Amino acid sequence: MKIPVGIVDDRSQNLHLFSERLDYSDDIATVLTAKGGKDFLDQMKKLPDAGRPKVILMDIGMPDMDGIEAVRTAKLLYPHIHFLMLTVFDDDDKLFEAIKAGADGYLLKSEKLATIIDCIVQLAETGSAPMSPHIARKTLDLLMKASFPGEVPETPEKREHGLSDRETEILKLTVDGYAYKAIAEKLFLSSHTVRKHLANIYNKLHVSSKAQAIKIATKNRLI
Repeated sequence: MKIPVGIVDDRSQNLHLFSERLDYSDDIATVLTAKGGKDFLDQMKKLPDAGRPKVILMDIGMPDMDGIEAVRTAKLLYPHIHFLMLTVFDDDDKLFEAIKAGADGYLLKSEKLATIIDCIVQLAETGSAPMSPHIARKTLDLLMKASFPGEVPETPEKREHGLSDRETEILKLTVDGYAYKAIAEKLFLSSHTVRKHLANIYNKLHVSSKAQAIKIATKNRLI
């Protein structure tokens, strides 16, 4: 069954290009295209639960409502939908604001199509998406210096995560920006095994997003 995907971009050329290219994949079907944040939210209201996308590719710089505000609003209304920011910008402020708003991943539009598809599949299957390596390093620096609204202080009990050596290895590669298929090839594992390890890592760290996993992993020197 194909993963239903939505694309939000104020440029019609980008909407058509990404929709056409993604639909060539055996794993993905484009079910929504929107020309801005407001258009996206309006369309989502009209769709039945079963017809809504599971992953949204969200541009940041849009005139009527930018991608960050759209994600912030949509995360409250549709908490189970995953958002992958796809943009030409790698600005520190935009990156951090997107993560705080609830973005699950952040890729540059210059990434190869295969990488973008890989991230969509990983988001849909595990709830985790790798970032471009350059973006991942910036995220590490930003998250080490900041906290998220409502963040609960860590207790000694919470710091006892109990990650296995293999899970620690996979966590490090994930933080470094590797997609799960690349991790599987690097460690001579199956993709299914890597996805299972990632699910265990999230469960042990008590997190539901890559950004939270990065923060805990670096603060507690797990990698």
